[in-house]
Amino acid sequence: MSTSVLVVNFRAYDDLERCLQSLEPQLRPDDEVIVVDNEGHDARAVSIARAFPYVSTISSPVNLGFAAGINLAARRARNPFLLLLNPDTVVQGPLLTVLEEFLRTHPDTAVVGPRVINGDGSIQPSARAFPGFSTLLGGRSAWLTRRYPGNPWARRNLLGLDAQQPLRADWLSGSCLMTRRNVFERLGGLDESFFLYWEDADYCRRVADLGLSRIYVPSVSVRHLGGGSARYNLARAIREFHRSAYRLYCKQSGTAVKVSAPLVRAGLYIRGEVRVRTALAAGGQLQIPPPEYDPTLACRSRESHFDSVAT
Repeated sequence: MSTSVLVVNFRAYDDLERCLQSLEPQLRPDDEVIVVDNEGHDARAVSIARAFPYVSTISSPVNLGFAAGINLAARRARNPFLLLLNPDTVVQGPLLTVLEEFLRTHPDTAVVGPRVINGDGSIQPSARAFPGFSTLLGGRSAWLTRRYPGNPWARRNLLGLDAQQPLRADWLSGSCLMTRRNVFERLGGLDESFFLYWEDADYCRRVADLGLSRIYVPSVSVRHLGGGSARYNLARAIREFHRSAYRLYCKQSGTAVKVSAPLVRAGLYIRGEVRVRTALAAGGQLQIPPPEYDPTLACRSRESHFDSVAT
């Protein structure tokens, strides 16, 4: 078996180099690594190409975002398994072979993900339940979770922190996620209306709609330093997180969603702007874009949303 590793980079060259160094010992002759370099720096890109000649690089003059970048790389891929991998990760252990073997021996599973370790050595809750009302109280970044990590809502939303065996999850973090290429193509890849964040939850929901499983495999791990590309425009990253959360909410069907959408939109907008200002007050280096941010774009067509954020 063989895997195509897909990486989307946005100016995080030091992280990318560290990631590729950790990945290199695991690669087999038929594996391939494809990097989409958004708004790349020519000299740094050349340096990476020289250091890792087996890497196929696709340069984009504009920042396509994560989902569109992954889709672009996937169109170049030729192997039956796709590994979505963030450039700010460090691969630990026989990641490729373990995840491949699980998919090979479990034909009803379409997505697998390893244990994800934070930079400080703690376990990141990368296996989660689909977002719902309880996510407001027990989500990864919720105040109650930060203050009382073991609260019932957090235990319902954040799965597998102590798992030692494979565990069924609703969705898995896209920082390191392996999926079958035929399923990825059947679903049309990632939804490009998600510029950054939550496209992994959306993809796993669509996989679930096909009746296929998503499994957390804690026997292998990656270290995720986090924010490798987001730090170059933290304000935009925060806003895109909330924009994408609203987009994910809008993709659910039902009268309750339509009725509550304005309230959810306003709440996410306010929360996002508070987070931006809080980060600024804390001394964050923010590139604050002009205040034309309109969260309603997230529920419009894919084209209008993409045009609004990719420039």
